[in-house]
Amino acid sequence: MTQTVESLFDQGIERYKAGEAPEVLIPVFKEVCDRARKSSPGWTCLAWLYLLADKPNQAYEAAQKAVKLNPQDPQARVNLVLAMLETDKKGVRTHVEVVQQLVMAVPELRDEVSQNIADGMARKPGWKSMERLNTWLFEA
Repeated sequence: MTQTVESLFDQGIERYKAGEAPEVLIPVFKEVCDRARKSSPGWTCLAWLYLLADKPNQAYEAAQKAVKLNPQDPQARVNLVLAMLETDKKGVRTHVEVVQQLVMAVPELRDEVSQNIADGMARKPGWKSMERLNTWLFEA
């Protein structure tokens, strides 16, 4: 019997939280995105995993889809900014400003983005793009 998209997504999140490697989880979230093409959370997670696995071009494509599906999701935009920085694309400032507005307006979103940035820096020490983004969002 095949899993529902929701259970596959939830299991992928639990495996991520348990410390499983991004490279192992990418196929799980690819399947989520293949089965639920309009799932912004699926695309957001896939982009994040690609970023952690040093695959910024794939991260950029996934993050673009996530932002298109849910422009008000700050994590989707964070992923897009990171992918843009990693691939030397222009237009970063606009997305950073949207994230700043969202996290200033909703304290829960600020906490979530801050925790995700801390998680990213813990999983990928010395991540220069993440350090820059953290400064722009929380230290400026």
